[in-house]
Amino acid sequence: IPSYDASAALHADADTLGFPIRQPRLPAGWQPNSGGRGGIQNGRTDTSTGQHLDAATSTVGYISPTGMYLSLTQSNADEDKLVGSIHPSMFPTGTVDVSGTSWVVYQGGTSGEPVWTTRLASPVGPTQIAITGAGSTDQFRTLAAATQSQPPLPSR
Repeated sequence: IPSYDASAALHADADTLGFPIRQPRLPAGWQPNSGGRGGIQNGRTDTSTGQHLDAATSTVGYISPTGMYLSLTQSNADEDKLVGSIHPSMFPTGTVDVSGTSWVVYQGGTSGEPVWTTRLASPVGPTQIAITGAGSTDQFRTLAAATQSQPPLPSR
């Protein structure tokens, strides 16, 4: 399994992307193995300037203790744009409660993997979070709880 310095990457993203980034506190056995930044056409326009507003993403991939891959994407995009950027033909099928936070579950698409998403608020603004991958429901819950329980990283 390749190693990836998720802490350094997430801190760098918190410094440069302009929206709150959280670093999940995962139990032993979870290993970050990949990551990167991306962009999404958000489809919104600043009404005062007429400028097209794009959104950014910060993604880290993790290998669970059972060897399953899950990815965590954090973005300033709207829910539908973020989910559409991960798997374009998905649709919401319900919600899951993780320690008092409601996550919308999306299904469909060609991959067969669900996407769980929620919007986390903070004093410096909201972040749309999405989790996808081949993990079990319990692994999705673990990554969701490990993310939502953490405060945003400070930007330097």
